[in-house]
Amino acid sequence: MPRRFIAVGIFIIAGITLFALGIFLVGSRHEAFARHVLLYTEFANLDGVTKGSKVQVAGMDAGQVIRIVVPRSPQGHFRVQMKVDEQFHGLIRSDSVVTVDTEGVVGNTFLTIHTGSPNAPIAQADSVLQSKPPVTMSDLLTNGLGIMNDADATLKQVGVKLNITLDGANDAIANANDLLVGLKEGRGPAGMLLRDEKVADQIRGTISNVRSTTSNLEQASAGVNSMVADVQRRQFPQKIADTLTQFHSASTQANEAISEIHQSLAQALGPDAYGVTAGQNISQALGNVNVATGNMAEDTEALKHNFFLRGFFNHRGYYTLSSLSPEEYRHSKLLANNRSPRVWLGSDALFQQGPHGGEELSDRGKHAIDAAVVSSGDSIFAHPVVIEGYADAGTPADALALSYARAQIVRNYLEARYPFAATNLGLIPLSATPPPRVGHDRWSGVCILVAEKK
Repeated sequence: MPRRFIAVGIFIIAGITLFALGIFLVGSRHEAFARHVLLYTEFANLDGVTKGSKVQVAGMDAGQVIRIVVPRSPQGHFRVQMKVDEQFHGLIRSDSVVTVDTEGVVGNTFLTIHTGSPNAPIAQADSVLQSKPPVTMSDLLTNGLGIMNDADATLKQVGVKLNITLDGANDAIANANDLLVGLKEGRGPAGMLLRDEKVADQIRGTISNVRSTTSNLEQASAGVNSMVADVQRRQFPQKIADTLTQFHSASTQANEAISEIHQSLAQALGPDAYGVTAGQNISQALGNVNVATGNMAEDTEALKHNFFLRGFFNHRGYYTLSSLSPEEYRHSKLLANNRSPRVWLGSDALFQQGPHGGEELSDRGKHAIDAAVVSSGDSIFAHPVVIEGYADAGTPADALALSYARAQIVRNYLEARYPFAATNLGLIPLSATPPPRVGHDRWSGVCILVAEKK
């Protein structure tokens, strides 16, 4: 009997332990035990954002919407309360902007807090962040329909004006044709000169008389003056001037039509009421499509992090930087080890002060990055590459933000200059502490890691 009670007690204790462990794992998965910061923003139109919608910071899941206050009047705005993980607080600055994004074209909506400038102060808890009105698909379709209607109306006006111009040109050609027909038929002095043999004989006789005697010169001059007066009475010069005027008018009308087309295109491609051009709206729509394509891999990514299959995928070398915290990255068996090739680049050799106060790559830094890529050989394009950002700033938040900015600057340079695949190039901000056993206890700058499986 005592042994039976002992076995029952052990079974009960084990069950309670497993139950408490499950509650801790579930709570850790939903960030129930993490520290958060409360922030606010306001929207005139939520566009599908509800309580419980997720909040992302710099492309990483960082929190969720916990409360929405409905305005009391149509002129008011919805006040949205957000809960953001404390580790992302350093990336949120006073000039950060909150936008409404969509997981694909018809996916769920969520809020994105864009990182502010490094020189701006960190947003205080319970502060109100700026927001940007969402651009809906219906707005894009309405703008596109308006552009098509304007283009159609402009083309119709051009067609009408071109028809008028062609009619004027046809009239001018008809007048010129009548003039040529009259000359061929012998009408008028010019036609008579071309067709009448008697006039030709008179001209020959006049020339003969001029050669024979100078006394007939005055009579010949009088005959010529009479012919010129006859031509002027028939207004041949005026008709030619009228024809040239019609051609000039047709050319002027064509130039006006082309100017109207240019003006319509400028209005169609110009900025809207919020200062966003049609090209930017299209670019944002294409960006949403790219987000939708990326979200199609979420189910596979969730499978990789499943409790029962996580060990299998970790053994095969699968990882996602967006789901790894800096601390998890430092202890990753695949990424944070001393066997993968690393290139350490110091901040003094890489960066210089930019015109707006932030850091930018110097010419010396660009040469150092180029040398690192060349020294790594062609294998750098066949394996995942991670840019580790390091910064030894005053506060932990400033160090995290500056290390992220430095890694982003180097990543942008590599993407613009070399044929890296977007999926093979990532970054991780590590403040000033590298992973253990990699040759440095503290660092300021970046480290380019080629994640080769050994």
